[in-house]
Amino acid sequence: MPKPKTLDPSQSTRAMYGAELRYQRERAGMSQEELGAAMFVSGSFVGQLESGARRMRLEYAKAVDEILGTDGFFVRNLEAARASPYSAHFADVVDMEGMAETIKDWAPTLVPGLLQTAAYTRALVEAYDPFLPEEDVEARVQARLARAHIFNGPNPPQYWAVLDETIVRRSVGGPAAMAEQLHHIAAMARRKKVIVQMLPLSEGANAGLSGMFKMMTFADAPAVVYVQGTETGRLMDEPAVVTRSTLTYDLLGGAALSPAASLDLIEQAAKEYEDAHRARSEDRDLA
Repeated sequence: MPKPKTLDPSQSTRAMYGAELRYQRERAGMSQEELGAAMFVSGSFVGQLESGARRMRLEYAKAVDEILGTDGFFVRNLEAARASPYSAHFADVVDMEGMAETIKDWAPTLVPGLLQTAAYTRALVEAYDPFLPEEDVEARVQARLARAHIFNGPNPPQYWAVLDETIVRRSVGGPAAMAEQLHHIAAMARRKKVIVQMLPLSEGANAGLSGMFKMMTFADAPAVVYVQGTETGRLMDEPAVVTRSTLTYDLLGGAALSPAASLDLIEQAAKEYEDAHRARSEDRDLA
């Protein structure tokens, strides 16, 4: 998993929780490896808990309290340590995106979250949960947009996405929202923030029809693969899974259009959506 990072305890309750774990471990005179052995996890896993890269689970909090003699501190404060605007199955993925050297997304149905605009995200959220109060909709939109800050840091990841052409043809949020979304992807590509390839519908059967997945690599840790379903998701670092996912991604990239041709397709589709939006506006004006 990703190499542990040092967080400022003042940044969040989660960072403070990790800092307290490190303090109590060192006070007990234990190394990360020694505490990990007592918890039946690896030393690097303990480092990830201390850095906030991994969220504490109840069984680990109980073990830490018992091993370090912390009088139930870690169990009592578990809720604060797990605080995240993201769902439980996805919070670790967001943390790993911030530490990854490379990120590769295969997206068969929707624009990947890291590339979404506010209007596109809002349309998805409202379609998925039409009874959600507006303030909760906005909170989810902002949480998703916040993930894109990784592109603006001093060491942004090398990001590569293969998108099925279905994504371009499905009008999420209407023509204006789609034009904005596609222009955003094109702008990211032209600024060399990302590489995007389009897999044309004419390809028919392809290696990625089983569903979306995300691959991430790190400087000093094994690669991971994330797969997602409805209200669930799974992170895997088993070598066989990573090897198969790498082959699948290579097959998809080989079948997709070149980045330059993909950019042409995206920008042409954006123009078509702009024309459709303009025609709708003119029809309303005439009505």
